[in-house]
Amino acid sequence: QVQLVESGGGSVQAGGSLRLSCAASGYTYSSNCMGWFRQAPGKEREGVATIYTGGTTTYYADSVKGRFTISQDNGKNTLYLQMNSLKPEDTAMYYCAADSSSRLYHTCDYYLTHSTALDAWGQGTLVTVSL
Repeated sequence: QVQLVESGGGSVQAGGSLRLSCAASGYTYSSNCMGWFRQAPGKEREGVATIYTGGTTTYYADSVKGRFTISQDNGKNTLYLQMNSLKPEDTAMYYCAADSSSRLYHTCDYYLTHSTALDAWGQGTLVTVSL
């Protein structure tokens, strides 16, 4: 059974940085798509960034390009999201998610706008950005 556990959320002032981590277990961490998603109060969940775990290909939402970086440590089965130049509008619950299937059905950018196609989710970590 796949388990994803996020950490690293917190409160920060605008312009600050945070790094989120997602530890994966029970998961064949190779040649799949993983990503970060967020949901602000009263808003729909949105894709933030995705990565192909079998390589280095990454994809980002326009709203975070140039500020956020998704990366992975395959040896530790851990996914990261480095968030710089944070803005109040980045305030949300951030979730790590993965496609746990043994076959790659889509390029990973697909999941930025089709997050329901991912079948493994963490419990989320809260990021609050204040002025």
